[in-house]
Amino acid sequence: MVVFRRLAAFDNRLLLETDKSMMNSQMANSGQLLAAAEIRNALTQALEKQCARQRVLVLIPDHTRSLPLPFLFRTLVEVLHATRQLDFMVALGTHPPLSGAQLNQLVGITTEERDTKFAEIGLLNHAWDDPAALQTIGVLSQDEVKLIAGEHWHPSLSGDVPVRINKAVFDYDHILILGPTFPHEVVGFSGGAKYLFPGISGPEMINATHWLGALAGVVGTIGIKDTPVRAMIHAAAQKLSVPVTLVALVVEHDELAGIFIGDHLEAWGAAADLSAQRHIQWVEQPYQRVLSCAPTMYDELWTAGKAMYKLEPAVAVGGEVIIYAPHLETVSHVHGKYIYEVGYHILDYFLQDWERYRHIPLGVLAHSTHVRGSGMLDAKRGVEKPNVRVTLASQISPEDCERLNLGYLDPASIKIEAWQNREAEGILYVPKAGEILYRLREP
Repeated sequence: MVVFRRLAAFDNRLLLETDKSMMNSQMANSGQLLAAAEIRNALTQALEKQCARQRVLVLIPDHTRSLPLPFLFRTLVEVLHATRQLDFMVALGTHPPLSGAQLNQLVGITTEERDTKFAEIGLLNHAWDDPAALQTIGVLSQDEVKLIAGEHWHPSLSGDVPVRINKAVFDYDHILILGPTFPHEVVGFSGGAKYLFPGISGPEMINATHWLGALAGVVGTIGIKDTPVRAMIHAAAQKLSVPVTLVALVVEHDELAGIFIGDHLEAWGAAADLSAQRHIQWVEQPYQRVLSCAPTMYDELWTAGKAMYKLEPAVAVGGEVIIYAPHLETVSHVHGKYIYEVGYHILDYFLQDWERYRHIPLGVLAHSTHVRGSGMLDAKRGVEKPNVRVTLASQISPEDCERLNLGYLDPASIKIEAWQNREAEGILYVPKAGEILYRLREP
Protein backbone atom coordinates (compact mmCIF):
# COMPACT_ATOMS: atom_id res chain seq x y z
CA MET A 1 0.00 0.00 0.00
CA VAL A 2 1.29 3.46 -0.91
CA VAL A 3 -0.22 6.55 0.70
CA PHE A 4 0.74 10.13 -0.17
CA ARG A 5 -0.45 13.23 1.63
CA ARG A 6 1.18 16.62 1.24
CA LEU A 7 3.09 17.90 4.28
CA ALA A 8 2.08 21.46 5.12
CA ALA A 9 4.76 24.12 4.84
CA PHE A 10 6.60 25.42 7.88
CA ASP A 11 7.66 28.99 8.58
CA ASN A 12 10.75 29.57 10.66
CA ARG A 13 8.91 29.84 13.97
CA LEU A 14 6.15 27.34 14.47
CA LEU A 15 4.05 24.55 13.06
CA LEU A 16 0.41 25.54 12.82
CA GLU A 17 -1.97 23.35 14.81
CA THR A 18 -4.13 22.90 11.73
CA ASP A 19 -1.19 21.40 9.84
CA LYS A 20 -0.28 18.70 12.35
CA SER A 21 -2.50 16.06 10.78
CA MET A 22 -0.63 16.21 7.47
CA MET A 23 1.75 13.31 6.92
CA ASN A 24 3.53 11.84 3.94
CA SER A 25 4.02 8.10 4.21
CA GLN A 26 4.90 4.97 2.32
CA MET A 27 4.46 1.42 3.55
CA ALA A 28 5.49 -1.74 1.77
CA ASN A 29 3.07 -4.61 1.49
CA SER A 30 3.45 -7.35 4.08
CA GLY A 31 6.66 -9.28 3.53
CA GLN A 32 8.02 -6.68 1.11
CA LEU A 33 10.34 -3.69 1.37
CA LEU A 34 10.38 -0.23 -0.19
CA ALA A 35 12.40 0.49 -3.29
CA ALA A 36 14.98 3.28 -3.32
CA ALA A 37 12.86 5.32 -5.74
CA GLU A 38 9.84 5.14 -3.42
CA ILE A 39 11.89 6.38 -0.48
CA ARG A 40 13.45 9.19 -2.50
CA ASN A 41 10.05 10.24 -3.81
CA ALA A 42 8.57 10.40 -0.29
CA LEU A 43 11.45 12.51 1.01
CA THR A 44 11.30 14.83 -2.00
CA GLN A 45 7.57 15.45 -1.79
CA ALA A 46 7.66 16.06 1.95
CA LEU A 47 10.82 18.09 2.39
CA GLU A 48 12.31 19.62 -0.77
CA LYS A 49 10.21 22.78 -0.97
CA GLN A 50 9.30 23.00 2.69
CA CYS A 51 12.93 23.24 3.82
CA ALA A 52 14.16 25.53 1.06
CA ARG A 53 16.17 28.54 2.25
CA GLN A 54 16.16 27.23 5.83
CA ARG A 55 18.98 26.26 8.15
CA VAL A 56 18.30 22.59 8.85
CA LEU A 57 19.76 20.24 11.47
CA VAL A 58 19.18 16.51 10.95
CA LEU A 59 19.38 14.28 14.02
CA ILE A 60 20.60 10.76 13.23
CA PRO A 61 21.47 7.62 15.25
CA ASP A 62 24.94 6.19 15.73
CA HIS A 63 26.21 2.81 14.54
CA THR A 64 24.20 0.89 17.17
CA ARG A 65 20.98 1.24 15.18
CA SER A 66 20.07 -0.54 11.95
CA LEU A 67 19.05 1.57 8.97
CA PRO A 68 20.39 2.31 5.47
CA LEU A 69 21.96 5.55 6.68
CA PRO A 70 24.53 6.02 3.86
CA PHE A 71 21.73 5.90 1.27
CA LEU A 72 19.48 8.17 3.34
CA PHE A 73 22.30 10.64 3.99
CA ARG A 74 23.10 11.05 0.30
CA THR A 75 19.42 11.22 -0.60
CA LEU A 76 18.67 13.89 1.99
CA VAL A 77 21.64 15.98 0.87
CA GLU A 78 20.24 15.86 -2.67
CA VAL A 79 16.65 16.55 -1.61
CA LEU A 80 17.66 19.42 0.67
CA HIS A 81 19.96 21.07 -1.88
CA ALA A 82 18.11 24.40 -1.55
CA THR A 83 18.66 24.81 2.19
CA ARG A 84 20.80 27.69 3.44
CA GLN A 85 22.65 25.34 5.78
CA LEU A 86 22.46 21.59 6.29
CA ASP A 87 24.14 19.76 9.16
CA PHE A 88 23.80 16.32 10.76
CA MET A 89 24.16 15.63 14.48
CA VAL A 90 24.47 12.17 15.99
CA ALA A 91 21.91 11.87 18.81
CA LEU A 92 24.30 9.97 21.05
CA GLY A 93 22.60 10.19 24.41
CA THR A 94 25.52 9.07 26.58
CA HIS A 95 27.13 6.89 23.89
CA PRO A 96 30.79 7.72 23.18
CA PRO A 97 31.44 10.46 20.59
CA LEU A 98 32.55 9.41 17.12
CA SER A 99 35.84 10.40 15.54
CA GLY A 100 35.95 12.13 12.17
CA ALA A 101 36.69 8.82 10.46
CA GLN A 102 33.84 7.14 12.32
CA LEU A 103 31.44 9.91 11.34
CA ASN A 104 32.43 9.47 7.69
CA GLN A 105 31.89 5.72 7.96
CA LEU A 106 28.54 6.21 9.67
CA VAL A 107 27.12 8.20 6.75
CA GLY A 108 29.02 6.23 4.12
CA ILE A 109 31.39 8.81 2.65
CA THR A 110 35.12 8.79 1.96
CA THR A 111 37.67 11.23 3.35
CA GLU A 112 37.98 12.74 -0.13
CA GLU A 113 34.21 13.21 -0.38
CA ARG A 114 34.18 14.78 3.08
CA ASP A 115 36.69 17.37 1.91
CA THR A 116 35.03 18.05 -1.44
CA LYS A 117 31.45 17.06 -2.24
CA PHE A 118 30.25 17.24 1.37
CA ALA A 119 32.61 19.92 2.66
CA GLU A 120 29.74 22.27 3.48
CA ILE A 121 27.77 19.63 5.41
CA GLY A 122 28.41 19.57 9.16
CA LEU A 123 28.82 16.22 10.92
CA LEU A 124 28.43 16.78 14.65
CA ASN A 125 28.43 14.82 17.90
CA HIS A 126 26.13 15.52 20.82
CA ALA A 127 27.93 16.24 24.11
CA TRP A 128 25.62 15.27 26.97
CA ASP A 129 28.23 15.91 29.67
CA ASP A 130 29.42 19.35 28.53
CA PRO A 131 27.41 22.06 30.35
CA ALA A 132 28.66 24.65 27.86
CA ALA A 133 26.98 22.71 25.04
CA LEU A 134 23.55 22.65 26.72
CA GLN A 135 20.71 25.11 27.20
CA THR A 136 17.82 24.86 29.66
CA ILE A 137 14.42 25.23 28.00
CA GLY A 138 12.19 24.47 30.97
CA VAL A 139 11.55 22.20 33.92
CA LEU A 140 9.36 19.18 34.50
CA SER A 141 8.22 19.67 38.07
CA GLN A 142 8.17 16.81 40.53
CA ASP A 143 4.38 16.98 40.52
CA GLU A 144 4.31 16.64 36.72
CA VAL A 145 6.70 13.70 36.78
CA LYS A 146 4.73 12.08 39.57
CA LEU A 147 1.53 12.43 37.55
CA ILE A 148 3.21 10.98 34.46
CA ALA A 149 4.75 8.09 36.39
CA GLY A 150 1.44 7.13 37.99
CA GLU A 151 1.61 3.77 39.72
CA HIS A 152 5.31 3.51 38.92
CA TRP A 153 6.25 6.56 41.00
CA HIS A 154 8.88 5.98 43.67
CA PRO A 155 10.64 8.50 45.97
CA SER A 156 13.92 7.65 44.21
CA LEU A 157 12.49 9.65 41.29
CA SER A 158 12.25 12.85 43.30
CA GLY A 159 12.82 16.51 42.55
CA ASP A 160 12.22 18.70 39.54
CA VAL A 161 13.85 17.63 36.27
CA PRO A 162 15.58 20.39 34.28
CA VAL A 163 14.94 20.06 30.57
CA ARG A 164 18.27 20.81 28.89
CA ILE A 165 19.06 20.30 25.23
CA ASN A 166 22.03 20.79 22.94
CA LYS A 167 22.00 24.54 22.40
CA ALA A 168 23.15 24.14 18.80
CA VAL A 169 19.51 23.48 17.86
CA PHE A 170 18.83 27.20 18.25
CA ASP A 171 21.20 27.97 15.38
CA TYR A 172 18.71 26.37 12.98
CA ASP A 173 15.26 27.13 11.61
CA HIS A 174 14.17 23.52 11.45
CA ILE A 175 15.07 20.18 13.03
CA LEU A 176 14.62 16.93 11.12
CA ILE A 177 14.71 13.70 13.10
CA LEU A 178 15.78 10.74 10.99
CA GLY A 179 15.69 7.42 12.80
CA PRO A 180 14.21 3.94 13.06
CA THR A 181 11.46 2.74 15.37
CA PHE A 182 11.86 -0.58 17.18
CA PRO A 183 10.45 -2.06 20.38
CA HIS A 184 12.46 -0.44 23.17
CA GLU A 185 13.14 -1.43 26.76
CA VAL A 186 12.93 2.07 28.28
CA VAL A 187 10.31 3.89 26.25
CA GLY A 188 8.18 1.12 24.67
CA PHE A 189 9.02 1.92 21.05
CA SER A 190 12.09 3.91 20.07
CA GLY A 191 12.34 6.81 17.66
CA GLY A 192 10.52 10.11 17.41
CA ALA A 193 11.12 12.66 20.13
CA LYS A 194 13.46 10.20 21.84
CA TYR A 195 16.09 11.68 19.52
CA LEU A 196 15.60 14.94 21.44
CA PHE A 197 15.24 13.50 24.93
CA PRO A 198 17.49 11.74 25.75
CA GLY A 199 19.18 11.81 22.30
CA ILE A 200 20.57 15.36 22.50
CA SER A 201 19.60 16.24 26.05
CA GLY A 202 21.42 16.88 29.28
CA PRO A 203 22.01 14.20 31.93
CA GLU A 204 18.93 15.04 33.98
CA MET A 205 16.43 13.87 31.36
CA ILE A 206 18.66 10.92 30.43
CA ASN A 207 18.74 9.71 34.02
CA ALA A 208 15.12 10.44 34.88
CA THR A 209 13.63 8.78 31.78
CA HIS A 210 15.76 5.67 32.12
CA TRP A 211 15.02 5.29 35.81
CA LEU A 212 11.29 5.71 35.23
CA GLY A 213 11.61 2.96 32.62
CA ALA A 214 13.35 0.78 35.20
CA LEU A 215 10.59 1.39 37.73
CA ALA A 216 8.03 0.31 35.11
CA GLY A 217 10.15 -2.75 34.17
CA VAL A 218 11.19 -4.09 30.79
CA VAL A 219 8.38 -6.64 30.48
CA GLY A 220 5.79 -3.97 31.30
CA THR A 221 7.30 -1.48 28.84
CA ILE A 222 8.92 -3.02 25.79
CA GLY A 223 6.69 -3.19 22.72
CA ILE A 224 3.97 -1.09 24.39
CA LYS A 225 3.10 2.15 22.59
CA ASP A 226 1.83 4.36 25.39
CA THR A 227 4.23 4.31 28.33
CA PRO A 228 5.07 6.78 31.11
CA VAL A 229 8.53 7.40 29.64
CA ARG A 230 7.08 8.22 26.23
CA ALA A 231 4.69 10.66 27.92
CA MET A 232 7.60 12.27 29.77
CA ILE A 233 9.59 12.66 26.54
CA HIS A 234 6.65 14.25 24.77
CA ALA A 235 6.08 16.64 27.70
CA ALA A 236 9.71 17.77 27.42
CA ALA A 237 9.49 18.10 23.63
CA GLN A 238 6.63 20.58 24.01
CA LYS A 239 9.10 23.01 25.54
CA LEU A 240 11.25 23.20 22.40
CA SER A 241 10.48 26.24 20.25
CA VAL A 242 12.31 25.16 17.09
CA PRO A 243 10.01 23.41 14.57
CA VAL A 244 10.52 19.66 14.32
CA THR A 245 9.70 17.25 11.50
CA LEU A 246 10.11 13.52 11.99
CA VAL A 247 11.24 11.09 9.31
CA ALA A 248 10.25 7.88 11.09
CA LEU A 249 11.60 4.66 9.64
CA VAL A 250 10.55 1.06 10.08
CA VAL A 251 13.57 -1.07 9.24
CA GLU A 252 13.68 -4.72 8.28
CA HIS A 253 16.82 -6.53 7.10
CA ASP A 254 18.59 -3.12 7.02
CA GLU A 255 16.07 -1.83 4.48
CA LEU A 256 12.83 0.10 4.90
CA ALA A 257 9.39 -1.40 5.32
CA GLY A 258 7.87 2.01 5.97
CA ILE A 259 8.63 5.73 6.08
CA PHE A 260 6.45 8.33 7.79
CA ILE A 261 7.20 12.05 7.47
CA GLY A 262 5.44 14.81 9.38
CA ASP A 263 4.61 15.99 12.87
CA HIS A 264 6.66 13.98 15.34
CA LEU A 265 3.66 12.70 17.27
CA GLU A 266 1.67 11.48 14.28
CA ALA A 267 4.63 10.12 12.31
CA TRP A 268 6.04 8.29 15.33
CA GLY A 269 2.62 6.83 16.18
CA ALA A 270 2.25 5.41 12.67
CA ALA A 271 5.79 4.01 12.73
CA ALA A 272 5.21 2.38 16.13
CA ASP A 273 2.06 0.72 14.81
CA LEU A 274 3.96 -0.74 11.87
CA SER A 275 6.88 -1.73 14.10
CA ALA A 276 4.46 -3.68 16.28
CA GLN A 277 3.53 -5.70 13.18
CA ARG A 278 7.05 -6.17 11.82
CA HIS A 279 9.21 -6.41 14.96
CA ILE A 280 7.32 -8.52 17.48
CA GLN A 281 7.60 -12.31 17.29
CA TRP A 282 4.81 -13.90 19.31
CA VAL A 283 5.48 -17.32 20.81
CA GLU A 284 3.03 -19.84 22.24
CA GLN A 285 5.29 -21.40 24.89
CA PRO A 286 8.14 -19.85 26.91
CA TYR A 287 11.68 -20.93 26.18
CA GLN A 288 13.97 -22.53 28.75
CA ARG A 289 17.25 -21.49 27.16
CA VAL A 290 18.10 -18.86 24.57
CA LEU A 291 21.34 -18.26 22.70
CA SER A 292 20.94 -14.55 21.94
CA CYS A 293 23.64 -13.42 19.52
CA ALA A 294 24.56 -9.75 19.87
CA PRO A 295 25.74 -8.30 16.53
CA THR A 296 29.08 -6.50 16.33
CA MET A 297 27.37 -3.10 16.13
CA TYR A 298 26.86 -3.53 19.87
CA ASP A 299 30.48 -3.01 20.89
CA GLU A 300 29.88 -2.70 24.64
CA LEU A 301 27.53 -4.42 27.07
CA TRP A 302 25.76 -1.07 27.53
CA THR A 303 24.12 -1.70 24.14
CA ALA A 304 24.55 -5.48 23.82
CA GLY A 305 22.16 -5.79 26.78
CA LYS A 306 19.45 -5.57 24.13
CA ALA A 307 20.12 -9.25 23.52
CA MET A 308 18.54 -9.78 26.95
CA TYR A 309 15.82 -7.12 26.83
CA LYS A 310 14.26 -8.39 23.61
CA LEU A 311 14.13 -12.01 24.83
CA GLU A 312 13.17 -11.85 28.51
CA PRO A 313 9.40 -11.62 27.87
CA ALA A 314 9.52 -15.02 26.11
CA VAL A 315 11.69 -16.89 28.65
CA ALA A 316 10.27 -19.16 31.35
CA VAL A 317 10.87 -18.35 35.01
CA GLY A 318 14.10 -20.13 35.88
CA GLY A 319 15.23 -20.09 32.26
CA GLU A 320 18.47 -18.72 30.87
CA VAL A 321 19.49 -16.12 28.29
CA ILE A 322 23.05 -16.41 27.03
CA ILE A 323 24.30 -13.14 25.54
CA TYR A 324 26.66 -14.51 22.91
CA ALA A 325 29.08 -11.75 21.92
CA PRO A 326 32.56 -13.14 21.24
CA HIS A 327 33.65 -9.71 19.95
CA LEU A 328 32.69 -7.91 23.17
CA GLU A 329 35.39 -6.84 25.61
CA THR A 330 33.95 -3.72 27.27
CA VAL A 331 31.07 -3.22 29.70
CA SER A 332 30.78 0.51 29.02
CA HIS A 333 33.26 3.07 27.79
CA VAL A 334 31.42 5.87 29.59
CA HIS A 335 29.78 4.23 32.61
CA GLY A 336 32.01 1.22 33.31
CA LYS A 337 33.32 2.55 36.62
CA TYR A 338 29.84 2.76 38.12
CA ILE A 339 28.65 -0.53 36.65
CA TYR A 340 31.57 -2.40 38.15
CA GLU A 341 30.81 -0.71 41.47
CA VAL A 342 27.20 -1.92 41.65
CA GLY A 343 27.00 -4.92 39.30
CA TYR A 344 23.77 -6.16 37.74
CA HIS A 345 20.73 -6.59 40.00
CA ILE A 346 16.95 -6.62 39.95
CA LEU A 347 15.11 -3.39 40.78
CA ASP A 348 14.16 -4.20 44.37
CA TYR A 349 17.78 -4.94 45.24
CA PHE A 350 18.49 -1.22 44.85
CA LEU A 351 15.22 0.09 46.26
CA GLN A 352 15.49 -1.84 49.54
CA ASP A 353 18.82 -0.14 50.33
CA TRP A 354 18.39 3.12 48.46
CA GLU A 355 20.69 5.26 50.59
CA ARG A 356 23.58 3.01 49.61
CA TYR A 357 23.02 3.51 45.89
CA ARG A 358 21.55 6.97 45.53
CA HIS A 359 24.95 8.42 44.49
CA ILE A 360 24.99 6.23 41.38
CA PRO A 361 23.59 7.90 38.22
CA LEU A 362 20.02 6.73 37.72
CA GLY A 363 20.73 5.81 34.12
CA VAL A 364 23.38 3.35 35.26
CA LEU A 365 21.07 1.77 37.83
CA ALA A 366 18.40 1.50 35.16
CA HIS A 367 20.80 -0.30 32.81
CA SER A 368 21.73 -2.66 35.63
CA THR A 369 18.13 -3.66 36.29
CA HIS A 370 17.32 -3.95 32.59
CA VAL A 371 20.13 -6.43 31.94
CA ARG A 372 19.42 -8.45 35.10
CA GLY A 373 15.71 -8.55 34.37
CA SER A 374 12.70 -8.88 36.63
CA GLY A 375 12.54 -10.96 39.79
CA MET A 376 11.80 -10.98 43.50
CA LEU A 377 13.77 -10.03 46.61
CA ASP A 378 13.80 -12.01 49.82
CA ALA A 379 13.77 -8.92 52.02
CA LYS A 380 14.62 -10.76 55.23
CA ARG A 381 17.76 -12.30 53.81
CA GLY A 382 18.47 -9.61 51.23
CA VAL A 383 18.71 -12.26 48.53
CA GLU A 384 17.48 -11.51 45.03
CA LYS A 385 15.77 -14.12 42.89
CA PRO A 386 15.88 -13.08 39.22
CA ASN A 387 13.32 -14.70 36.95
CA VAL A 388 15.94 -15.36 34.28
CA ARG A 389 19.60 -16.34 34.55
CA VAL A 390 21.81 -14.07 32.45
CA THR A 391 25.04 -15.57 31.15
CA LEU A 392 27.65 -13.62 29.24
CA ALA A 393 29.73 -15.36 26.56
CA SER A 394 32.26 -12.72 25.55
CA GLN A 395 35.80 -11.54 26.11
CA ILE A 396 34.82 -10.25 29.56
CA SER A 397 36.58 -12.56 32.01
CA PRO A 398 34.95 -15.06 34.40
CA GLU A 399 36.22 -12.97 37.31
CA ASP A 400 34.62 -9.81 35.95
CA CYS A 401 31.35 -11.63 35.24
CA GLU A 402 31.29 -12.82 38.85
CA ARG A 403 31.96 -9.29 40.05
CA LEU A 404 29.15 -8.05 37.81
CA ASN A 405 26.75 -10.71 39.13
CA LEU A 406 26.43 -12.38 35.73
CA GLY A 407 27.08 -15.93 34.65
CA TYR A 408 30.05 -16.72 32.44
CA LEU A 409 30.42 -19.08 29.49
CA ASP A 410 33.48 -19.44 27.29
CA PRO A 411 32.33 -18.32 23.82
CA ALA A 412 34.72 -20.81 22.21
CA SER A 413 32.76 -23.63 23.81
CA ILE A 414 29.54 -22.70 22.00
CA LYS A 415 28.71 -24.65 18.85
CA ILE A 416 26.05 -22.72 16.97
CA GLU A 417 24.74 -25.79 15.15
CA ALA A 418 23.89 -27.39 18.49
CA TRP A 419 21.40 -24.57 19.18
CA GLN A 420 19.63 -24.45 15.84
CA ASN A 421 16.15 -25.83 15.14
CA ARG A 422 15.39 -26.83 18.73
CA GLU A 423 12.38 -24.64 19.45
CA ALA A 424 10.22 -27.67 20.16
CA GLU A 425 12.62 -28.52 23.00
CA GLY A 426 12.28 -25.05 24.51
CA ILE A 427 15.66 -23.92 23.13
CA LEU A 428 15.89 -20.84 20.90
CA TYR A 429 18.73 -19.58 18.72
CA VAL A 430 18.54 -15.90 17.73
CA PRO A 431 21.26 -15.10 15.15
CA LYS A 432 20.85 -11.30 15.32
CA ALA A 433 19.39 -10.21 18.62
CA GLY A 434 18.57 -6.73 19.83
CA GLU A 435 15.82 -5.50 17.52
CA ILE A 436 13.11 -8.16 17.20
CA LEU A 437 11.06 -8.54 20.38
CA TYR A 438 10.06 -12.05 21.38
CA ARG A 439 6.92 -12.05 23.48
CA LEU A 440 4.76 -14.79 24.99
CA ARG A 441 1.21 -14.72 23.71
CA GLU A 442 -1.28 -14.42 26.55
CA PRO A 443 -3.63 -17.45 26.89
